[in-house]
Amino acid sequence: MKSLEAYIDEYSESHQNKTNILIHKICVPVILFSILGILKALPVPVSWPLWCDWSILFLVSSFIYYSLFKNVRVFFALMFLVVPMVLLLEFLRPKFFLLSLSLFVVAWIGQFIGHKIEGKKPSFFKDLFFLFIGPIWTMNTLLAQIGIDLKINSAKEI
Repeated sequence: MKSLEAYIDEYSESHQNKTNILIHKICVPVILFSILGILKALPVPVSWPLWCDWSILFLVSSFIYYSLFKNVRVFFALMFLVVPMVLLLEFLRPKFFLLSLSLFVVAWIGQFIGHKIEGKKPSFFKDLFFLFIGPIWTMNTLLAQIGIDLKINSAKEI
């Protein structure tokens, strides 16, 4: 597995154009939100606890992956991104499936427009793990704008 710094550096190579960066700052969180909404809408076995659904399993497995980078700041930045999404989806229940599906399609169209403007293919065409790096990159760029450094170059042990 590559280091987080290597992933971010490689991801950044195909995200240099200001318009593409702006599109990603909007579309990556929207895609994540829509994936959670779609997963939350899928039926689960009746034996599962009420709080457990496919979106929770996706998040738990994602955060296990993120914890492998051993960067506490990244872990909490992603929690800061995800928790409001989960709460909003609970509030919108049960009317979020079509909304989530629509947002998913529109946001991916936006992503591909951004990459057309950039003139470079999306990073996940090379490695599917970049689909998990996008939210880290997005939070890193958004938080950097307000002076918060995720210290990707000097990760702290969890």
